[in-house]
Amino acid sequence: MVGFKPTDVPPTAAVKFIGAGTAACIADLFTFPLDTAKVRLQIQGETKTSVNMKSAQYKGVFGTISTMVKTEGPLSLYNGLVAGLQRQMSFASVRIGLYDSVKQFYTKGSEHVGIGSRLLAGCTTGAMAVAIAQPTDVVKVRFQAQANTSNCRRYKGTMDAYKTIAKEEGMRGLWKGTAPNITRNALVNCTELVTYDLIKDALMDSNLMSDNLPCHFTSAFGAGFCTTVIASPVDVVKTRYMNSAKGQYQSALNCAITMLRKEGPRAFYKGFMPSFLRLGSWNVVMFVTYEQLKRAMMSARVSWEAPF
Repeated sequence: MVGFKPTDVPPTAAVKFIGAGTAACIADLFTFPLDTAKVRLQIQGETKTSVNMKSAQYKGVFGTISTMVKTEGPLSLYNGLVAGLQRQMSFASVRIGLYDSVKQFYTKGSEHVGIGSRLLAGCTTGAMAVAIAQPTDVVKVRFQAQANTSNCRRYKGTMDAYKTIAKEEGMRGLWKGTAPNITRNALVNCTELVTYDLIKDALMDSNLMSDNLPCHFTSAFGAGFCTTVIASPVDVVKTRYMNSAKGQYQSALNCAITMLRKEGPRAFYKGFMPSFLRLGSWNVVMFVTYEQLKRAMMSARVSWEAPF
C-alpha cells in the first residue's frame, strides 16, 4: 500500500471539509503560475482600452510564462495568490469537502449511489461554494489579469482590491460574474468529482488498482482532462466578464456573443493548454493530498482516542 493506510473509521464531514481546503491550497501553490498564464491567454484579444495592462502578445503556455517573467518579473506569476488561497479555503472546502455528505443526503444513506445523485451533489456543492467565495474569485482574476508594472496596477493589495471594487462598483461588483461562475463550477464540480469517483470505482471494482496513491493519481488526471474539455468555454467567458471594466459588457451572455462575433468559436478555447496543465496537475496534487490528509487525520484521531 502506498501512502497512509486507510483506517477502519471513515473520515468525518469535518475532516473532509478541512482536508479539502488544505489540499486545495497546497495544489494552488504548485499550479498558480499555470492559472495566471491561462487568465492572460483568455483575456488576450479584448480591446486595448478595456484592459488596464500592456497589450503583450502571449504565445502558448510556456511562452506566456516566459514573457511575463521577462517583462514583469517572476513574482508576476503569483499575482493574486493571497486571494487565490482565500478562495480555496472557502471554495474547495465546500465544493469538495461537503460533496460526500450531500451525496449521502440525496441517496438517503443508501450504499448504492447512481450517477444522477453524484451529478446532483456536484451541482449543489459547486453552487454553494460560488455563492460563498465569489468575491475572492473576482479579486484573484483581476490581479492575475493586471500587468505587474506601476502604471498598470489597478489595486495596491488584496484588501485594497475588495474595498475599491465595493466602492466603485458596489457590493454587486464583488459578485460580478456569479451566474457564469455558478454554471462553470457546476460543470467543473460535476465533471471533476463525478469523473474522479467513477474512474476510481472502476479501477478498484475491476481489481486493476487498490485504494492507493497510483489509483488516486490516475483518477485525478483523467478527471482533470475531462473537466478541461467541458468547462473551458464557460471558464473563458467567466474570466473575461470578471475582468471587464464597468459597462464593457451588458451581461455574461453579451460577453460570450461579443467574443463569438469578434474572435470566432476558437476564442472559447483560448488558454486550453494551460487550463489542462493547470487542472490536470491541480487535480493530481489536490486529490492525492486530500486522500492522504483524510487518512492521516483519521489515523491521528484513532490514535488519540485509543485507550492507553
